[in-house]
Amino acid sequence: MFPIRYIPWLSFLAAFYVLWGLFVFGQGLWGVVCEHWPMALSMAIGSYAAGSTPMGGGTVGFPVLVLLFDMPASLGRDFSFAVQSIGMVSASIFIFCRRQVLAWSMLRGALLGSLVATPLGILFFAPIIPGLWVKLAFAVIWGSFGVLHLYRLREITAHDHVGDPECPLDYRVGLLLGAVAGFSVVSVTGVGIDMVVYAALVLLSRVDLKVAIPTSVVIMAFSSVVGVIVKSLSGDWQPGVFGNWLAAAPVVALGAPLGVFVVSLIGRTLTLLVVALLCVVQFVWTCVSEWQVLGGAGVAMALLAVFVCLWGFEELRFSGLRRERMRSCCPRRVEGASQLS
Repeated sequence: MFPIRYIPWLSFLAAFYVLWGLFVFGQGLWGVVCEHWPMALSMAIGSYAAGSTPMGGGTVGFPVLVLLFDMPASLGRDFSFAVQSIGMVSASIFIFCRRQVLAWSMLRGALLGSLVATPLGILFFAPIIPGLWVKLAFAVIWGSFGVLHLYRLREITAHDHVGDPECPLDYRVGLLLGAVAGFSVVSVTGVGIDMVVYAALVLLSRVDLKVAIPTSVVIMAFSSVVGVIVKSLSGDWQPGVFGNWLAAAPVVALGAPLGVFVVSLIGRTLTLLVVALLCVVQFVWTCVSEWQVLGGAGVAMALLAVFVCLWGFEELRFSGLRRERMRSCCPRRVEGASQLS
């Protein structure tokens, strides 16, 4: 039997499933749900990754729609917003109910940055970006993220710093990253701010994964809700989002919190390794599927972009190592370590 502190999460689930059931069966949409069963199946995996790694459910939903089903990149982005507004919000409520430690200083900055910049990016930046560029941006960012974990995973998983909830530098970094990622990445792909904030936490602030990953889940949930509100108010949803969302939403509502729970039992190393490999595979898949358009020169530029991202990650890491040695801004708070369970 769940402790009483889980009542808010159980209430969210109950409200969602009741409303979903009333809408689907009241409007006779069960056939639409069944028609989109492949997306529900895909998001069973994607939602687990969303709760257990610093990558939103859209990290699976986007390539499945865009690469496997050959849908427009804009559809993948809008679906990411929609499905994460259920799955990652559910996971976030579950995280709060579990009273997990979060990197509050950077999170507060990122929340504010995303709140301001994500709507601006959706309205003014995303519409001018060609679909091919959206695919490549997704492939490059997540490909580089996967490569980073393949060769830095042991170091990243060794961190045990819980962070300083009042660190002014972390707040400024979060504010900057939230604004830049919200405007240029989230608005275009529907995901990404979680990965950016996570990278800053583990590479710059040297924060424990048990703090960094749930923090990344919360910021992506928030940005997804912002995206849903902006898309709804502007009436700019892509056709096809609704059916896929109807099928996937009831899966991710439980799948993402399940990822949060299961990974606390089995550890994050194996899950991160598998997801890192998937990130690299989707980069290769994108280059192969778009070869006729990109050609050798285009693929070479994509590879160069991956190395540029890796260089940026390494610069963050070097700054983090210097910061760890100096310990002048955010001293380690050992007393918080007991909460990392």
